[in-house]
Amino acid sequence: MARIVAISGSRREASTTKAALRVALEAAADAGAETDLIDLGAVDLPLYHPDEDDQGDSERLKRRVREADGVLAGTPVYRGSYSSTFKNFHDFCGSHEYEDTAVGLLATAGGGSYGGTLEHLRSTFRNVHAWVVPHEVGIRGASSEIDDGRFRDDDLRKRTERLGRIVTEHAERLRE
Repeated sequence: MARIVAISGSRREASTTKAALRVALEAAADAGAETDLIDLGAVDLPLYHPDEDDQGDSERLKRRVREADGVLAGTPVYRGSYSSTFKNFHDFCGSHEYEDTAVGLLATAGGGSYGGTLEHLRSTFRNVHAWVVPHEVGIRGASSEIDDGRFRDDDLRKRTERLGRIVTEHAERLRE
């Protein structure tokens, strides 16, 4: 059984990123995966400092990623890229956490542009030897597309569910 962990780079309580990741995680669970969600808004993670080991919850969080076969990485779009919250956590992790791991990308935009964010995520994950799946999800106007944790658009929900299934499928293959 594949282990899939979602990482939410949003600090908002009613986060559309977190809501979309939960939909993808449910699809991963339906595909037979064991699932887990890391809510970076609810952990103790100080700013990354390369000269210090074991900062806050960093070791525990890195272990959860390292033990996963697949990762669903989600972030809100800020200034055309991913959130500083996600970047900070990403700085703690390296190839030891992501090597031979299937990674699916998800970006939620308040407006209409998420392409740069997905590209930035793709290149940083490839840099740490993750296997980024070709299917990714960008959500324009996320606060109008996701209401109380539910998608208003069935096609968008289906694309998000497909992300969870695809990451699970590729995670299973990478385990073999």
